[in-house]
Amino acid sequence: MSTVHNKPVSMPDAFIILFFVMILAAIASHLIPAGVFTLTEPAPVAEGAAKLKGKIDPNSFILVQDSQQGVPLFAEGGGIGFFNYAFEGLVSGNKWGSAVGVVAFILLTGGAFGIIMKTGAIHNGILALIEKTKRMEFLFIPLMFGLFSLGGAVFGMGEEAIAFCIVLLPLMLALGYDAITTVLVTYVATQIGFATSWMNPFNVSIAQGIAEIPLMSGADLRIAMWFVFTTFGIVFTMRYAAKIKAAPETSLSYHTDQKLRAQQTADAKHQYSALDSTILLAFFAGLVWIIWGVTTRKYYIPEIASQFFTIGIVIAVIAVLGKRLSMYEAADGFKQGAAELLPAALIVGMAKGIVLMLGGENPEDPSVLNTLLYYSGQALGDLPTYLSAWLMLVIQSIFNFFVASGSGQAALTMPLIAPLADLVGLSRQIAVLAFQLGDGLTNCIIPTSAALIGCLGVVRVDWTVWFKFVWKLQLWLFLLASSFMLLAVAIGYQ
Repeated sequence: MSTVHNKPVSMPDAFIILFFVMILAAIASHLIPAGVFTLTEPAPVAEGAAKLKGKIDPNSFILVQDSQQGVPLFAEGGGIGFFNYAFEGLVSGNKWGSAVGVVAFILLTGGAFGIIMKTGAIHNGILALIEKTKRMEFLFIPLMFGLFSLGGAVFGMGEEAIAFCIVLLPLMLALGYDAITTVLVTYVATQIGFATSWMNPFNVSIAQGIAEIPLMSGADLRIAMWFVFTTFGIVFTMRYAAKIKAAPETSLSYHTDQKLRAQQTADAKHQYSALDSTILLAFFAGLVWIIWGVTTRKYYIPEIASQFFTIGIVIAVIAVLGKRLSMYEAADGFKQGAAELLPAALIVGMAKGIVLMLGGENPEDPSVLNTLLYYSGQALGDLPTYLSAWLMLVIQSIFNFFVASGSGQAALTMPLIAPLADLVGLSRQIAVLAFQLGDGLTNCIIPTSAALIGCLGVVRVDWTVWFKFVWKLQLWLFLLASSFMLLAVAIGYQ
């Protein structure tokens, strides 16, 4: 009698998922007519916020009848076609953002950390730190989660979490946790802070400016919301981390974590020494430089990538002079670090191709996204206030899949959603609340978020593996967000 062995069902690769989403986008481009808006005066923004060219006139929407309907299979002259999506997605944007800027950021940062990890100083330092702080280990997760959440709330920390994932991953593995815990403590924490902020210049301030309500207004509810969401995130992460520490093999990233642990052990061929101290001092001095640049000089992707590249070079020089590495080994470390993050960089570009096939996110260019946004907004007009408020959250969550930029989504959606709030008897403050919750929280799961894919890439977790883990957390966050939307309606949030 033969025994049938059923193979375990596994999620398809992230590239395969994106390819089928690309097919759906191509079909949609043939079935849904493109539309355009007209931009009016520049939108008011807070000091230090991302600058917008203007805001759309919600009454200016028209369908473009003479525009090319649907993307071709192959386009010439640099056009957008189905088989062009990978290249066009990779070269889209500029050095300040998705996709080409984030791709360069991921590769350069990965290369720099390849050098740093090859020296073995991080691993040696972590072992020494753990030995001296065993009794304070329980404070690590809540302290880190709280700080990263605060960073997301105060100055919109997001892409910066990629670098901190690389920094904290070896420590998490040494403490008995896993790569998923690393992403929770860093990136997920920043997005919870980002979504519940009372002062973030990159989403709340821009959205309030477009909605024509006082900047930084309504802070009381948002501060309480930040505290509730952050506390929930800490409890969720601590419970998960305790489970993984007790049974490491239950982690979805167990096999890749084991390979990384073995690699760290192989790199750490020396006892902790003065050279390790010198390398770590240079490294942390570089981190201080980055934090200073982000908070006081408004550094972003170009500067931060260059800073990490500089740190990598400085540490390579120290390691070569200290005879820890040869010049060839340092170069190999850079190449290996960049090569390991190449899949994440490719996903960033291919995900951007989805938006390009739908016409892009510029409201002045014919786009299927403009059409979907306009008619989604119009559908809210005749609904009860509680349902309208909740559907605002749903619409913003869905549109974040296509426009993962907070300022970009604010510019595209708020000119439509804010006046609709007036029509259904809701305050514009509630419309802003729906935007920031829908925009920020879904960044924890969407494959079109360059920052998420970058963080997953550096900890060697495929997006499909992450999805299998994070969907429950995402559901809880959405339920919490829905509760706050309904509460805002109940108290007449202004």
